[in-house]
Amino acid sequence: MRESRRTMARRSSDSPTLSRPRSARSGPDFSRELLLAPDGRLRIAGIDEAGRGPLAGPVVAAAVILRPDRIPDGLDDSKKLTAADRERLFEDLLTDAEIGIGCASAAEIDRFNIRQATFLAMRRALAALPRAADHALIDGRDVPPGLACSASAVIGGDALSLSIAAASVIAKVTRDRIMTALCRDDPCYGFGRHMGYPTEAHRAALALHGIGPHHRRSFGPVKALAQALNGEG
Repeated sequence: MRESRRTMARRSSDSPTLSRPRSARSGPDFSRELLLAPDGRLRIAGIDEAGRGPLAGPVVAAAVILRPDRIPDGLDDSKKLTAADRERLFEDLLTDAEIGIGCASAAEIDRFNIRQATFLAMRRALAALPRAADHALIDGRDVPPGLACSASAVIGGDALSLSIAAASVIAKVTRDRIMTALCRDDPCYGFGRHMGYPTEAHRAALALHGIGPHHRRSFGPVKALAQALNGEG
């Protein structure tokens, strides 16, 4: 019988060694977090973002510190989960983990560029944790400058580290809820359906209704429309 992630994590945390935990199936595990323990780094925050690619809305980052004995069953990279599973895990993590959330607005994305705005959101997420982390595992190739603790980048981290996978779930669900709320306030663009991504329906709505206050004016299709409306190019 396959063991649950919660059971495996509990056994790993009780073990005197820090070898890679054996998993009943492929997917993220807790090995990277455990390997930092001999250096006294016990409070490991996984950090991930959602919303780098859309034409509208904020980029959202989350920092999550898991309890090794309270890891929710089924935790995985948010892209591999159904919306219902993400919502369930979101609620479980609110109860069983420490969470910090940070956002950078569309205006900040236009001001700083999406890469720097993402770093800003990650710094805000780490700072929003209820207690400071000893180390952060960052999804991607880059460690944002100015973090309040040591950190390391993990390429494809949301599929490798349970802490980063947890952050991916929190960031994704939080951003989807923000975009759904924006859609209620300004329904003509359909943000609740496409979450601001450049779908055909979103491009058509943008062409019909013009640029809204939540659009990223530095992003190609929005910038091109702005230039056309201003008679440029």
